[in-house]
Amino acid sequence: MTKAIFITGAGAGIGGATARRLASHGWKVGLYDIDFDAVTQLAAELGPDKARAGQLDVTSEADWQRCLTDFYGWQNRLDVLLNNAGILYSGHFESIAASDYARLLEINIHGVVLGCQTALPYLRQTPHSRVINLSSASAIYGQASLAVYSASKFAVRGLTEALDNEWQPYGIRVMDIMPFFVKTAMLENMDAASVRKVSMRQTPEDVAQVIERAATSNPKFAPTHWPVGLAVKLLGSISSVSPDRVNRLVNGWLATD
Repeated sequence: MTKAIFITGAGAGIGGATARRLASHGWKVGLYDIDFDAVTQLAAELGPDKARAGQLDVTSEADWQRCLTDFYGWQNRLDVLLNNAGILYSGHFESIAASDYARLLEINIHGVVLGCQTALPYLRQTPHSRVINLSSASAIYGQASLAVYSASKFAVRGLTEALDNEWQPYGIRVMDIMPFFVKTAMLENMDAASVRKVSMRQTPEDVAQVIERAATSNPKFAPTHWPVGLAVKLLGSISSVSPDRVNRLVNGWLATD
């Protein structure tokens, strides 16, 4: 049976890589982004039988309603909602404007909440459906120079865990993907020592591969959190058993040049 995925932030980076990967494996992909030209071009590349594009501001409930109605009308199913859209501001906490922080929180948290709320009726009508949220390794331990971004991803992690339990009676799994720093346009001008120390070794295609595994895994045995790469797996494992002082030292080292 052909499956269908609705992807936010699909115009480039992880969203675009995921769309290409799943379309090549027989999925029907919904490409939604505030950048309508980008998703239109990608839809043309993939072909009208595989992809459908639309303009979506994830902070607009009306946009969510319109886009999900259109997508469900096209495929009559919603196997996966991929909440991928997000933004990032980096630098010393006090150097970033309050208006930028408000925008980050609105997109990274409220956008995910709206997506989950609006998609629920369609997910409930599709057997074994799931939500996959883009979280981050910065949701394992807060990262200096990324304080509010980290906070937004901790919120996504908490929402994921809560809904994965709450929606169990509906047969819906909710998961998150936790990469470190990925080679996308969002990180090109990032001002954080942790990026320079860790380097951006992960590619959008690396993350897309993990997203596909989460989307196709056996829902009974699939984990809630999906780290991307060995470094994130180790960081998560160490953080869960190490004393808080050790975690603080490790993450403090990452944060200093």
